[in-house]
Amino acid sequence: MLQGHQTWVFPTQPVILSSAAVGGSHEAKGPLAEDFDILHEDLWLGQDSLEKAEKVMLEEACDKAIEKANIQKGSINFMLAGDLINQITPSSFSARTVGVPYLGIFGACSTSMEGLALAALLVDCKAAKYVLTGTSSHNLTAEKQFRYPNEYGAQKPPTANWTVTGAGAAIVGASGNGPRVTAATIGRIVDMGISDPFNMGSAMAPAAVDTIEAHCRDLQIQPDHYDLIVTGDLGRVGHPIAADLLKKHGFAIAEKSFTDCGLLIYSKEQKLFAGGSGCACCATVTYGHLLNRLHKGEWKRILVIATGALLSPLTFQQKESIPCIAHAVAIESSL
Repeated sequence: MLQGHQTWVFPTQPVILSSAAVGGSHEAKGPLAEDFDILHEDLWLGQDSLEKAEKVMLEEACDKAIEKANIQKGSINFMLAGDLINQITPSSFSARTVGVPYLGIFGACSTSMEGLALAALLVDCKAAKYVLTGTSSHNLTAEKQFRYPNEYGAQKPPTANWTVTGAGAAIVGASGNGPRVTAATIGRIVDMGISDPFNMGSAMAPAAVDTIEAHCRDLQIQPDHYDLIVTGDLGRVGHPIAADLLKKHGFAIAEKSFTDCGLLIYSKEQKLFAGGSGCACCATVTYGHLLNRLHKGEWKRILVIATGALLSPLTFQQKESIPCIAHAVAIESSL
């Protein structure tokens, strides 16, 4: 049901029946390591290409989510997935393995919540009983496509984010036990003219703010309605910008209730530039750490806003600015 201008409210409150998170070696050394289902030391995962390694991680996340949901693969009506690689090939090739009806989606690093919002919509309107949604990223595939292969030894500024190596997946169903998806706000493109691909946090922060404000306006609530509001991958540069903009616009959020997946996934001691980013950043933190804490009853309501920078190597070469987007999903504990 549409409420306001861009927010869906789900009367049936679709259930996140299960979720799974897969990570790499840096994620294994981070503070959220215990929230991952599978961790890999070998970034190649025994494959002959890094793109195949990313595909394997998404397949693992999907298989683990299906296993934890205790349902048959044939019961899943649709799979929604996307990633950062050209033509979302890791997702499409993973869907080939999973073997269920598939819709490929792309929202860059906002793909996790785009997929979860669409999965909840399909279930809520009775267009599906079970939907599998997931996404992935790999540090070395993203570097090779969007920046420079690591072998070049190119230097980065401290504003750069570190692409998370991992994958996250969830099963959304019409009934059962688990956190419930209550609402989703679909973001609009926000472009503030930033063109530096090594400063994604600054580029994406205004889009996150725009979506948070739209969510609160559409539902006629204040940010303190949620125990936690978490953005996708703004990192140490973008997160304080978002907090300042929200305060200036009259939507101030208490510091203890506002954080970012890119800040949570790595420790400062790991010195991975400005923090995490990539499709797997919000996906693994949400489908691992955040949902685990909801299951424990530590929070009642959270709002997750995945942020995405919709650039390509071609648009950067043509000196285009970076259009950004953010999608928000409200999740409530069933406890």
